[in-house]
Amino acid sequence: MIDPRQAILSHKLEELPEHVAIIMDGNNRWAKSHSLTGVAGHKAGVEAVKAVIETAVHYKIPALTLFAFSSENWRRPPLEVKALMDLFVYVLKREVNKLHDNNIRVRIVGNTAELSLELQKLIMAAEQKTLCNTGLQLSIAANYGGRWDILEAAKKMAVELKESGSSIESVSEDDFGRYLCLGDLPAVDLCIRTSGEQRISNFLLWQMAYAEFVFVDTLWPEFKHQKMVDTLVQFGQRQRRFGQTGAQLIEYESNV
Repeated sequence: MIDPRQAILSHKLEELPEHVAIIMDGNNRWAKSHSLTGVAGHKAGVEAVKAVIETAVHYKIPALTLFAFSSENWRRPPLEVKALMDLFVYVLKREVNKLHDNNIRVRIVGNTAELSLELQKLIMAAEQKTLCNTGLQLSIAANYGGRWDILEAAKKMAVELKESGSSIESVSEDDFGRYLCLGDLPAVDLCIRTSGEQRISNFLLWQMAYAEFVFVDTLWPEFKHQKMVDTLVQFGQRQRRFGQTGAQLIEYESNV
């Protein structure tokens, strides 16, 4: 019998993004629809994470960034926050070796200094263990906010400019971008948000300046291999103009 997952992943895709960012939304609503607790929804969402990673690896997408916990999520009920942190600990303990065995590099981006000491130690261990891996660059945004990211980058750049005596007028967008989280990765080409919401929620504000957005109604725990492939197909059908007209791009492509 043919594995249905393999049948899905046999779909040929010509145009693929170099960097996919996903806002994983809808765990609580999924749980409520199944008469379960919100914690159960977050646990179910872990399976969707695995499916998305498997799909990204299969199609050799260089970078995948997942929005796990925003700097605003601390406002959620304390029991839910604790459950999320406990789940984060569980996943790091259970999954890092598997990711390492598949040549995946793991990094956690965000203000990790505000996380528990246990989590900080697990994060450091995961990042160190997978540091030299050359496959999928998997980034997890935890206690992350796009405005925080830009502000921290500006502070770091200001300190270095002062120490070096360099002129601020010499700083380019590329120069500044290197101070941001994920500054060594390609800009985000595709941003996916599940659950039907259509906003970016302070996620990778700088890095998604020219990203294509796909908003899907599917709740995150149900976003598995086929849904991920569907969004990649949509991406391949987009004409990315970067300020140019469609006619200009057609003319350029005909001359290449």
